Amino acid sequence: NTGETLRGRIALRLFDGIPQGSPLREGNRNGTFTDMGLVGRIEVINGPSASEGIGAAGGIINYISKVPTAEGHETTVISRYSTQSGSDSAGWKLGVNHAYKSDDFDALLSASYIDRGISYDGNGRRIGMNTSGSLADSESRNLYAKLGANFGEGGVQRLQLSLSDFRIEGKGNYKQVEGCRYDPVECPIPSTNTSERGSIAGSLTEFNDFQQAALNYSHGDLFGGTFTADVYWADQAMRYLPEDGDDRQLVKVDDNFDESQRIYDQSEIVSKKRGLRTSWTRGDLFGVPGLQLRTGVDVVEDKAAQRLALTNRVWVPPMEYSSVAPYAQLTWDVGPVTLSGGLRREDGELHVDSYTTTAYRNSVFVQGGGLEYTETMKNLGAIWRITDTWSVFASYGEGFGLANIGIPLRNINVPGQSVDRIADLDPIIVTNKEVGFNWRGDSAAFGASYYDSKSPFGSTLSVDPVSNDFVMARAPVRIRGFEANGEYRFNPQWKVSGIYSRIRGKTAFWAEAADGSYGAGGLNKPMGVLDANPDKLAVSVTWNFAPDADLTLGATKLFDRHLSGSDVREYDGRAFTYEENTKGYTLVDLGVNYDTGRYGKLTLGIENLFDKQYILSWSQVPGWQNYWAGRGRMVSLTHTIAF
Repeated sequence: NTGETLRGRIALRLFDGIPQGSPLREGNRNGTFTDMGLVGRIEVINGPSASEGIGAAGGIINYISKVPTAEGHETTVISRYSTQSGSDSAGWKLGVNHAYKSDDFDALLSASYIDRGISYDGNGRRIGMNTSGSLADSESRNLYAKLGANFGEGGVQRLQLSLSDFRIEGKGNYKQVEGCRYDPVECPIPSTNTSERGSIAGSLTEFNDFQQAALNYSHGDLFGGTFTADVYWADQAMRYLPEDGDDRQLVKVDDNFDESQRIYDQSEIVSKKRGLRTSWTRGDLFGVPGLQLRTGVDVVEDKAAQRLALTNRVWVPPMEYSSVAPYAQLTWDVGPVTLSGGLRREDGELHVDSYTTTAYRNSVFVQGGGLEYTETMKNLGAIWRITDTWSVFASYGEGFGLANIGIPLRNINVPGQSVDRIADLDPIIVTNKEVGFNWRGDSAAFGASYYDSKSPFGSTLSVDPVSNDFVMARAPVRIRGFEANGEYRFNPQWKVSGIYSRIRGKTAFWAEAADGSYGAGGLNKPMGVLDANPDKLAVSVTWNFAPDADLTLGATKLFDRHLSGSDVREYDGRAFTYEENTKGYTLVDLGVNYDTGRYGKLTLGIENLFDKQYILSWSQVPGWQNYWAGRGRMVSLTHTIAF
């Protein structure tokens, strides 16, 4: 849930095309929204995309539910047991999927329950309860239904309804104990955050409560093309674990603060969204072979807010974003070449209620208001299939997004501010250029790409050295990266595959002054681990050692990274420096599958096979209670049977 980006920017997670969480207040807890046992496939768009409007500056990850494929009824039962050896680390799952398919009707019904124990690191020490979305010591339940009917002459029309009700909730058996980083005086023996049995008086359990509904209509022969329309609704809430930081206190923490009055409070984000998506696709447009048009309009309304739940205080005021976005995309197949290009017009409006900040931010009143966003985004692309084995591609795309605007809104501490005049609410416009190639032979495949992504008024995260809290900086951003992937099949039994990713981002130490007295700095500040991950290499070997059995051994390596940069602002002679060092680590996983046939399929999974002790890369940067170890060896046994 925390510490992952896609090409250096936050990705937009979708479930059946519906956004999970809100880009207005990205809380790093919206990565858990359904049971993966009903997910049939995952589609990923790397890099900025305008196809989903706001929130997709890093790309799109769309989790798509399974589709009934076998005629008649089919029931699948999934059971799993997992453990890290400790008695309180055990967990189990029971899930049931029932699918039905006929000529004109199909249905998918799913229910599951998961119970998770506490987590341990490689040293056998309990891992702390991560405030931004730990799954340890929790239970979740999921109910899902998808019903579809084909009608009309030849079944050319279809109506489909899907409903999802997911909740994950902490069991409240543990409370976090803060560790300490090495300091020769304060902490000569460092220790990571851990958990101990007990609870904080008056606290509530953390949860994710996601509910959504969607109605889809499609017509396969409307004015010579295919028409689809999706209407959706989603109601989502996320509550975090209790914290006693200075920013949670009822009065400002200063030299006169009475520590006996320090309280714990819990943040809670609520998000409500509804939308309409339409598309119409027609091939051989104007009688031109291979020329296809896809056009439509997206209408969306997204509301989000954040409060301190135990004391019922506003932390981030209610925000509402609404937009209407028409688009058109042309694709033309000309022999071995495919050309594509399109436009999307984002016409949106943001409204923020008036509010008063917390005592930590001087309890200042902020006048509410509205902002309008109007942008036209372009994309161009080409693929040339040189031979049956070689192809090359190039693309240019633009993305539109809003920064995690809840952070600058809650951090205002100067009186006389108005939402209309907060520069940090300006949009993020990203341009991305990419080139690459792919080769696929009879027993091997290889591909690579290089991308260059720019945003003149981008967004980066850092840790305030005074408050140890996350702060957002708005300044120019440029991210460049290289990705490669390949596989080689020695014979029908053995296959090896791998991927490599390298990202380097630069931003400015300062943004342009609001009064125009000085411009933004140069791209001299490296983007750290809170924005861009270190270099990563993943390699796996698969062995089909029997007709109905296979084994996969995989290793993922994060490399060491050393970043530094400096700049001097001519306007006032102020010097800026930045340095960050992160240590890499390698984790090995093992998976074994055996299909018994009549008695179902067995899967043995061992995560972190060698029980390595390591510190999460993003936890190697000092911050508020963020010193987390990674999880040690986890063993699971899963049984899946269909009838």
